[in-house]
Amino acid sequence: MIEQGNVREQSPVEMIAAALRRERDRSGLSLTEVARRAGIAKSTLSQLESGTGNPSIETLWALCTALGIPFSNLLDRPQPQVQVIRADEGPVLASAHAEYRATLLAACPPNARHDIYRIAAEPGYPRDSDPHQRGVIEHVVLAAGLALVGLADSPVELSPGDYICYPADLRHIFQALEPGTWGIMVSDYT
Repeated sequence: MIEQGNVREQSPVEMIAAALRRERDRSGLSLTEVARRAGIAKSTLSQLESGTGNPSIETLWALCTALGIPFSNLLDRPQPQVQVIRADEGPVLASAHAEYRATLLAACPPNARHDIYRIAAEPGYPRDSDPHQRGVIEHVVLAAGLALVGLADSPVELSPGDYICYPADLRHIFQALEPGTWGIMVSDYT
């Protein structure tokens, strides 16, 4: 690992090893099957996943093809994204024939699954959630009350009608600041 201040960054070989393990686990494919699809020896893939191999670009491209991932996934960690839309903000579309307006808060990514929850909380200890599986995004629209919502190290205060989305594969919280706080939460699984 490379030291930068008090933060230790992974070397490229360590990042590739972690990415290959993560992506193979996500694919549900065995070591043998990924190696077969990539046209490399199983022992080579095992070495790469343990961080002891010295991969060529060609080998990495073959593995990315076998796993169905872009090459950049091996070295470019996605940055957590938090988005907040206040109740009176966002692009609004109005009906020409009725008193009806719609604001798109988030679009569903391809091949995603949504779980929708009504959440209610009272003041006191926050709901401190451990990270979910990689790639999960949570969306919250606060309906009533006041709450701190989002990443545990930087939650955002929401009022009724406010919207937030955040990567739920990082530690996150929901803390009611007023009695009777509730909202709607959607979890996206890709």
